[in-house]
Amino acid sequence: MNEELIIAGFGGQGVLSMGMTLAYAGMVEDKQVAWIPSYGPEMRGGTANCTVIVSDTRVSSPIISSYDTAIVLNQPSLEKFESRVKPGGTLIYESNNILNPPTRKDINIYAIPATVEANKIGNAKTMNMIILGAFLSKTPLVSVNSIMEGLKKVLPERHHNLLPVNEKALKRGMELLK
Repeated sequence: MNEELIIAGFGGQGVLSMGMTLAYAGMVEDKQVAWIPSYGPEMRGGTANCTVIVSDTRVSSPIISSYDTAIVLNQPSLEKFESRVKPGGTLIYESNNILNPPTRKDINIYAIPATVEANKIGNAKTMNMIILGAFLSKTPLVSVNSIMEGLKKVLPERHHNLLPVNEKALKRGMELLK
């Protein structure tokens, strides 16, 4: 198993923390991982993305130009990364932030209303965990337990009280694509 993905959106949407959580979860399961963040100088509202590789074998290079999966949370990211998903790959997008949906016919495309679902849960900041759960329902790289262990490393300890709502969001995302 070797999964190469890009996660992209605006700063403040949890793009980097989603990727870092997935990478930590891979390490919990003794997988080989790479996580490479990329972001503009803005704290919130600028573009952000990260490349994540999770593999059973050694990662030969963390620099890749095409992806097995793209998770996109905004229109500019969709426009930039849709064409870089490998044929037969997967594109998961946050449907409330995309005005012009993807058009490719040679990839699997899933629209997730993660913002709406996060608001139903009562915490808009869990949108990224809903998207991550949807991804994991289609590509079960790691377990929910490993994601939660990874999230404990990513979230500052003062926010560990949010772990239960994040787990609920992760599971809700998994339900959306079952």
